[in-house]
Amino acid sequence: MEKEILYDQNSIIIVAALFGLILLANEAGYRLGHYFQVRTDVDVKAHTNTIQAGTLGLLALILGFTFNMALQRYNNRSQAVIKEASAIGTVLLRTKLLPHPYDSLTYSQLQQYVNLRIAVSKTAYARVSEQELLNEETRKLQSDIWINAVRAARIDPRQVTTGYYIEALNSMIDAQGESNALLMLHVPEVILFLLFIVFIMSGALVGYASGLGKKRSSIPALLMTFLICLVVFIIIDLDRPKRGIIKVNQDSMMQLKNFYTADKPWKM
Repeated sequence: MEKEILYDQNSIIIVAALFGLILLANEAGYRLGHYFQVRTDVDVKAHTNTIQAGTLGLLALILGFTFNMALQRYNNRSQAVIKEASAIGTVLLRTKLLPHPYDSLTYSQLQQYVNLRIAVSKTAYARVSEQELLNEETRKLQSDIWINAVRAARIDPRQVTTGYYIEALNSMIDAQGESNALLMLHVPEVILFLLFIVFIMSGALVGYASGLGKKRSSIPALLMTFLICLVVFIIIDLDRPKRGIIKVNQDSMMQLKNFYTADKPWKM
């Protein structure tokens, strides 16, 4: 697996460093522009403003593209949770098609499975050992559920009973794999680095254009830098499903847990 540089770093530190670099680039650009001010005519200033506008347009384009990419990945993760909860719910209902004793036994195992999936989603990114333990328990429980399905199929090999259950069980396992894969899918770091470079160069150009004039407008440049860094923070936060402020909604899993807790199909 390719090592990611930014993903393991705190998002606040990344944004703070970017904010400082943009301010430094702005100040360096201003001093450079101020140095060339006396040797600059109106045409050069107009040309500089045109380049500055083009760079800011490129910045807006890359920013919008990156934000959309991060938001799409977040939406895909949310949809994956809903899909997995729906798949588990279908398996829970179809356990009633299994022959005794695998109907009640499998239902109980699926209850444990839902609890494990919720526990995995609530485990913080930094608690690596706990995540690995929960993932191992999930794989083992999946294997046990599948073994019971095979045993049930030997007792009742009919397609409309055990066959429907096994079909739903396959979908549940596939949904879990898809959900895990989407958790590992992030915005490529090369795009983030490109975004940061354009940000810093834009700050330098804004400072340079300001230095060519007679007066400097520091507050608008500072506000623009702050807003840029705020958007970058949201992009990074969206790209980190188990960290930060914005987390993937797990309501569908919680509703599923409440459903089977309230449902008592085996107490006849």
